[in-house]
Amino acid sequence: MLLKIYLKEIKDCFRDRRTLLLTVLLPVIMMTGLTFFYEKMISDGEGESYKLAVNESFDRELAGIITSFKNIELVQSANPGKTLQDGKVQAALILDPNFSRTIENGEKATVTIIGDSFSQKSSNLKNIVQNALGVYEKSIISKRMQAKGTDPSIVEPIIIEQKEISDQNPNANLIAMLIPLILAIAIGVGSSPAASDLFAGEKEKKTMEALLMTPVKRSTLLFSKWLTIATVGSVTGIITLLVVALEINLLTENLKKAVSFGDNAAVIIALAVLVAIVYAMFTASLLMLTSILGKTVKESQSYSTPVMMLAMFPTMILSSIGINELSFQHFAIPIMNLFSLLKELVFGIIDYEHIVITIASNLVCMILLFIVGRILFLKDKWVMN
Repeated sequence: MLLKIYLKEIKDCFRDRRTLLLTVLLPVIMMTGLTFFYEKMISDGEGESYKLAVNESFDRELAGIITSFKNIELVQSANPGKTLQDGKVQAALILDPNFSRTIENGEKATVTIIGDSFSQKSSNLKNIVQNALGVYEKSIISKRMQAKGTDPSIVEPIIIEQKEISDQNPNANLIAMLIPLILAIAIGVGSSPAASDLFAGEKEKKTMEALLMTPVKRSTLLFSKWLTIATVGSVTGIITLLVVALEINLLTENLKKAVSFGDNAAVIIALAVLVAIVYAMFTASLLMLTSILGKTVKESQSYSTPVMMLAMFPTMILSSIGINELSFQHFAIPIMNLFSLLKELVFGIIDYEHIVITIASNLVCMILLFIVGRILFLKDKWVMN
């Protein structure tokens, strides 16, 4: 009987085109857009073309250094700042009127770089120009010291070397935040319509009374509906993981370079799918409660919205925590443990103790939520409209 009810609910969920659109297609479209957004965000501007506004009497030597970058076009203007404000260029470089003479006399010259920190192209151009000016400055210092018979290396008494604790690509941390966020949103968006329809929808359509009159235990009805929600969420999560993985592997460059699992790729993918299924079951328990409490589909969706918003907090909390700083509580707290465990997996770390803690904590919370849902479902006050 349980299998028959479960299969009926699954068919009803995927028969409705609107629900199918919300549960499968919409999350995939959202996550595809988010993947390409992050790819664009971490790009270093390679392949982009820029326009830099400069004075009409721009120093020729410095101009040669800037134009050595083939993707930068110099735009001479009487007022470079005004040209930038008009949107004709991405940044402006303003030199002192007597820049060349000041440098030749061994004095300090002022260079002003104007840009927009909220614009990615402007920020990239400012960084390129600043690096070029840094190289130019070192060459001037070297010439001045050589003219005075001094070894240029004397101004560098200390050589600072910076090394990362891990040899992973720095963008791996961004991937470690992107994939759990994508997965949590996809499972929430995919499960919510089915959850709202299976309980609140039945009450709103006045079909719950007829369903309860059948010779089927309420616990069996409850479990079959919960299993349906969990299945829809799992399918959505797995499809989203596969689509995002394929998009990162085939359609991106920077994100692809940030991920390298080596020989553990199959194990890490299998564990990611397992985590997605467990999280879908946990989410199903939460959404089942919101649907039982709601008298209408609209009311149920109002209750479920804060549930899906909970996924935003781990992103903010864990974004500044290193992979070696994760501790027991990060894997014991539901929702946060999804982000913590997937962060480890993205970095190629397989810690079975953390995996067991994550799965166990989610299962415990899921069972407690299911028990609360069963108590409510056994009372006519919550199942009758």
